[in-house]
Amino acid sequence: MKRLLLAALAALLILSVLAGCAKPVEDKKIVVGASPAPHAEILEKAKDILAKEGYELVIKEFTDYVQPNLALQSGDLDANYFQHRPYLEDFNEENNTQLVPAGVVHYEPFGIYGGKAKTLGELADGAEVAVPNDTTNEARALLLLEAQGLINVRPDAGLEATVIDIVGNPKNIKIVEVEAAQLPRLLSSVDLAVINGNYALQAGLNAATDSLALEEQDSLAAETFANVVAVKEGSENNPEIKALVDALKSDQMKKYIEDTYKGAVVPVD
Repeated sequence: MKRLLLAALAALLILSVLAGCAKPVEDKKIVVGASPAPHAEILEKAKDILAKEGYELVIKEFTDYVQPNLALQSGDLDANYFQHRPYLEDFNEENNTQLVPAGVVHYEPFGIYGGKAKTLGELADGAEVAVPNDTTNEARALLLLEAQGLINVRPDAGLEATVIDIVGNPKNIKIVEVEAAQLPRLLSSVDLAVINGNYALQAGLNAATDSLALEEQDSLAAETFANVVAVKEGSENNPEIKALVDALKSDQMKKYIEDTYKGAVVPVD
């Protein structure tokens, strides 16, 4: 009887050790913050790919650019997917966060959209043009306006350009600085608006078909402003993060992005 009891205890000990070595179920869950469109839509499509790898993808949607980074820094998210590298770097500097890119997924061309003005040619003297008010996206918007001959920006301002760097303004355009998410709502009250790709999509606008002017897909902007999966520094090589990035960059996902967004979102190799 004593031998049977000892054997049973030994068996229980072995089982407990094996259970302790097994990966907890919750470790197979990946919680990712994302803008509703296109990021959350793309992640939703990637769920099946990750499920085949044994991962459960949980998507938390955010409608601004600040909270998903704060949530990532605090540990409420495993990753987020909504931003480009210049914005991420600027956010780290301003907020003392330690967030890094884990992979580049796609590029969203900025577009100039008509409000009161239906073409660039009919833009009146003193017209109001709305642009994003965060540093990197405002610079990007100003450079796109410059590419259309509407303004001139101080050459050395680069990706830090703001309205004070406008050195030529033949039509006396009034630049209206607005929080990026609000731009589509203000479109009808300004002459033009330069809108981020994701917020344009959320408003039912397709940069490739609805904009009056668009960043070129082979431009420096396409390389500089490609959207990344961001993580807290030190976790970029975790297996679940690698699985997430691999899923988003898979051939299946590239085809989905091309077929669904038709040039408004462009996969990056």
